[in-house]
Amino acid sequence: MRELRLVEFLSVDGVMQGLANPDGDFAHPGWGMDYPVQPPNEPGVANATTAYLFGRRTYEELAAFWPAQPDDNPMAAHLNATPKYLVSRTVPAPTWQPTTVIADDVHGSVAWLKSEGQGVITVLGSGQLARFLMAHDLVDRLTLFVHPLLLGTGTGLFGELPSPRRLRLESVAHSALGTLILDYRFRHD
Repeated sequence: MRELRLVEFLSVDGVMQGLANPDGDFAHPGWGMDYPVQPPNEPGVANATTAYLFGRRTYEELAAFWPAQPDDNPMAAHLNATPKYLVSRTVPAPTWQPTTVIADDVHGSVAWLKSEGQGVITVLGSGQLARFLMAHDLVDRLTLFVHPLLLGTGTGLFGELPSPRRLRLESVAHSALGTLILDYRFRHD
């Protein structure tokens, strides 16, 4: 059975909106560009991802960038070759392959994806989808990159949940610029 992992980049006040897109239509576009960080150096994390799951907006931003990157970039090579699942009712024919569209029964489809195969399904960004997955208790791990910045406005990652979710801290790291990298496992007890 695969686990589902959210990887999210946030300001200290929980804003995830506008991280890397300086041309975005957000109040503070591109704020994350000042805080470059590398993912935690855990053995096999990149190779453990056997599928990516995206919401429409994140998918469209990544699909406009990563396919044009050279394959000698390890992140580009992995993102471009790994199966992707797009939750959207408005993108019937995605151009970034291999991509499968999930248009209906998101809960059932994600539960099925988790039951099939090995490894990790990684969600990058995709705030609305991330909140849905947390509310439906489908998330196993949460990796937060918390940047030393207060934005004051913007869309936050966390929304209302039907009940509290307990987390167990798995690891803590930090970058030279002060970004905290927090890895949590959701406790399903």
